[in-house]
Amino acid sequence: MSDMKRIDQNARRSRALVHNGLVYLSGQVPDDRSTGVREQAGAVFKKIDELLAEAGTDKSRLISAQVWLKTMDDFAAFNEVWDAWVVPGQTPTRCCGKVELNDPRCLVEIVAIAALRNGAQ
Repeated sequence: MSDMKRIDQNARRSRALVHNGLVYLSGQVPDDRSTGVREQAGAVFKKIDELLAEAGTDKSRLISAQVWLKTMDDFAAFNEVWDAWVVPGQTPTRCCGKVELNDPRCLVEIVAIAALRNGAQ
């Protein structure tokens, strides 16, 4: 469909898709899975920031985030990094749950939706 912009697409997924003023991000995971949850979360936030910028928006326009953790034992540590990353007063809706991720070394995965900036397509 020509009214959709797909970012970093392969045969299985697009890392982001822009449609009708929204950016939909696929599940973002860290590349380096040898670190702890704080470092992995920071790496995921960097990916999200980069994808949002490529789509024409930023984290202040986040609408929703689904956070998946390998263990809820990491919840407090993850929230420390999350709280430092989100824009105060611009926090999205969010859920957080424990899931079995596709790689046992992966501690966090985040799916997000954001609004484009006015005029971005």
